[in-house]
Amino acid sequence: MLRLLVNRLALSVPLLFVVSVLVFGLASLVPGDAARTILGEQATPQAVDYLRNQMGLDRPWYDRYGSWLAGVLHGDFGTSILSGQDVWTTLNTRLSVTLSLVLTALVVSTVIGVALGLVSAVRGGFLGRLVDVVSLIGLALPNFWIAIVLVSLFAVQFRLFPATGYVPLTTSPSEWISSLAMPVAALSLLGIAVIGKQTRDSVLDTLDAEYVRVLRANGVSERRILFVHVLRNAAIPIVTAMGVVAVGMVGGSVFIESVFVLPGLGSLATQSTLDHDLPVILGLGVYFTVLVIVANLLVDVAYGFLNPKVRAS
Repeated sequence: MLRLLVNRLALSVPLLFVVSVLVFGLASLVPGDAARTILGEQATPQAVDYLRNQMGLDRPWYDRYGSWLAGVLHGDFGTSILSGQDVWTTLNTRLSVTLSLVLTALVVSTVIGVALGLVSAVRGGFLGRLVDVVSLIGLALPNFWIAIVLVSLFAVQFRLFPATGYVPLTTSPSEWISSLAMPVAALSLLGIAVIGKQTRDSVLDTLDAEYVRVLRANGVSERRILFVHVLRNAAIPIVTAMGVVAVGMVGGSVFIESVFVLPGLGSLATQSTLDHDLPVILGLGVYFTVLVIVANLLVDVAYGFLNPKVRAS
C-alpha cells in the first residue's frame, strides 16, 4: 500500500509539469494581454507596446515559462500582474472557501446518493425509476443553469437564502450554512445522480452473489446482510464514483463560485483569466492539480481499507 502511494506521488511530479505547460500555452493563446487590460481599450498601440516591454510580455514564451518555473522550484509563485499581491498568499486565503463548498457538496452527494441507491436497490419499483430520473436530470442539466434557477426561486422570489456572498464558519455557523445552501445544492445534483446510480447497480450485482444466498440460507437477517456484507463489497465502485465526483466538483466550483460571487479559487480563476493575469492562472493550475492528486490519493487509501489485496500490494 505504501509503495502504491509513493508511486502515485512520483507520477504526480511530471503531471504537474505537463499541466503547467498546458495552462501556460492555453493562457497564451487567449487574445489580448495584461498590458491591454491595465491601459484599457482606448490606449494607443505605442503605449501598449511600451508597457508590454516593461512587463516582459514581449519575451519568448519559453523564456517567460522558464523564469516562472525557476521561481516555483525556489518556492516563489510570483506576484499578480494586476494587484501586485503574492500569488501563493492569494491562493491560500481563498482555499478555505473552495474547500468548504466542495467538501460540503461531496458529503451531501454521498449521503443522499448512497441512501437513494440503497433504497432503490432493495425496494425497486417507483424508487428505482426515481433514481433513473434524478440521474438523467443531474447528468443533463449544467450546474450553472441550476444555480441561476435556484437564485431566481429561493433568493429573489421566496427570499430564503442570500443570492451572493460568503460568511466564514468562524464568524457565524448559521450564516455560513445559509450562504452555502444554494451553491452546495447546485453543485451536488450531479454527484447525487452519479453516486446514487452507481450505488444501486453495485448493490444489485452484489445481492445476486452466491455468498448472499448462503447467508440467507443460514438465517442471517436481511439488515445485517445489507449493511455488513453487501454494502462493504459494493463499496469499491461507489468510492471510485466519489473520486470522480470530487474531481468534477473542483472544476464545477469555477462556475458556481462565479454565479454566487464566492471569494474562492474558482471565481479567482475566472477573473484572472479575464485580466490575463498569467502568474495567478499558472498558480491556480498547480493548485487545482494538487487538489485532484490529493483526491485520487484518498481514493487509493480507501481502496486499501476496503480491499486487503490492495493493502498487500
